[in-house]
Amino acid sequence: MNKQIKSVLKSLLFPLISIIISIFVAVFFVIWAKQYPITEYFTALGDLFSIIWKGSFSTKRNTLTTLTYVTPLIFTGVANAIAFKCGLFNIGVEGQFIMGMVAGAVIGLIPGLNPVTHTILIVLGGIIIGAIWGGIPGFLKAKFGINEVVNTIMMNYIGMYFANWIVKKSIFAAPGKSSTPLIQESARLMRLSSISKANISIFIAVVFAILIYFLIWKTTVGYEIRGVGINPDASEYGGISVAKNMVLAMVLSGAIAGIGGATHVAGVRYQCQDFMAFTNFGFDGIAVALLAKSNPIGCIASAVLFGALKSSATLLQLNAIPKEIVFLIQSIIIIFVATDYIIKYFADKRKKGEVTNG
Repeated sequence: MNKQIKSVLKSLLFPLISIIISIFVAVFFVIWAKQYPITEYFTALGDLFSIIWKGSFSTKRNTLTTLTYVTPLIFTGVANAIAFKCGLFNIGVEGQFIMGMVAGAVIGLIPGLNPVTHTILIVLGGIIIGAIWGGIPGFLKAKFGINEVVNTIMMNYIGMYFANWIVKKSIFAAPGKSSTPLIQESARLMRLSSISKANISIFIAVVFAILIYFLIWKTTVGYEIRGVGINPDASEYGGISVAKNMVLAMVLSGAIAGIGGATHVAGVRYQCQDFMAFTNFGFDGIAVALLAKSNPIGCIASAVLFGALKSSATLLQLNAIPKEIVFLIQSIIIIFVATDYIIKYFADKRKKGEVTNG
C-alpha cells in the first residue's frame, strides 16, 4: 500500500512542478504588463491569482461558466488519454469532437421524442460518428503502418469542411443562415441554472471518465491496450494483437470525443454553426491528458485547471494583462510535463543498455 501511495505521489510530482513553474514565469509577464518594479513580484503574483479566481470561481455565474469550458475538456482530455495509453498520438480528437457536434445537431432535429430517448440518441450518435472518425486512422495505422499523426490531422480538416457543408448546403441547413436550425426542446440537456449554459453534460463527462478509468486499469481490454502502449513487440510475443488494440484505442478515443461534441451542442449551443476555425477543445485536450499523465480521473482535475484559465481570460484582459498569458501558462505546463516523458525515455534506454551489457 505504501508503495502504491509513493508511486501516485511520484507521478503527481512533475505535473505539480510544471504548474508552479508556469505560474512563476507568467508572473513576469504580469509585471511587464502592469509596469510593476521587479521588487513587487509577489504583488503581481497576488494579482494573477486574484484575477484568475475572480474570473472563474468568485461568483455562481462565473463558476457555472467555467463548467461550460471544463465539460468538453474532460471529454477531449480522456479521449487523448486513451490514445496515449496505447502509444498513439490522436491529433484528430478535434475533428472527432466536431463530428460529434454535427451528429448532435442533426439528431437533435428529430421531432416527437421524449427528452430521455432524445438524449440517449444524441449520445449514441456522438459515439458512433466519433468512433468511425477515430477508427479510420486507427485502421490505417494498424493495417498499413501509416502514421496516425498525419492521418488524424487530415481527418480534422475533412471533418471541419464536411461539417461546413452540412450547415451550409445540406438539407439540415437553416434557410438563409450558416447554421443548422435550433434543436428540439426535447434534445436540450437540462441546465444547472437559468443564469448560465452549464448543464448536466458535466455529470455525463465525469461518468465516462470513471468508466474509461475502470476499463483501462481494471479490465483485460485495458491491460492489453496499456501493454501495447508500453511495448508492442513484447505484447505481440505474449499473444496480444497489437493491430486490434490500436484500432480499439482509436475507436474508443474517437467515441469519447464524439460524445463531447454531441453533448456540447445539446447542452450549450443548440445548433451547429459554420466552422470558420477549429473549436480548439480537441487540441486543448492534449494538454489536459498530458498534465493528468493519461489518467482519466486525473483529466477531471486537469480540465478544471484549464477551464478556469479559459474562463478568466477576458477578465485578465480587462485588468490590462494580456489574455495570451493563459496560453503561456498552458504551454509551459506542456513543456515541463513533456520533459518528464523525455527523462523517462532516456532512463529506460539506459536501463536496457545496462541489462544488455550485463
